[in-house]
Amino acid sequence: MKQKELTELSNEELLQEAKKIKSSKIFDAAIFGFLIGVAVYSTVRNGFGLLTFLPIIYIPIAAKNKARNKALEGLLKERNLN
Repeated sequence: MKQKELTELSNEELLQEAKKIKSSKIFDAAIFGFLIGVAVYSTVRNGFGLLTFLPIIYIPIAAKNKARNKALEGLLKERNLN
């Protein structure tokens, strides 16, 4: 299913998306922390290698999620749905 644009969502759907923001932030932080841990362990154990730079791969994904969350919060304020 193709994801709708935020502006196309109804008020109820926006509120449901807003509930997902908190878990999304926690998930991104947990994944990034895990990847940092893997990178540090790999570096200490084997020296610099491919796994050392693994967290860099996740940065654009986390940035995209953060931008979407910020846009959603702005739209919620615009529609007075806090």
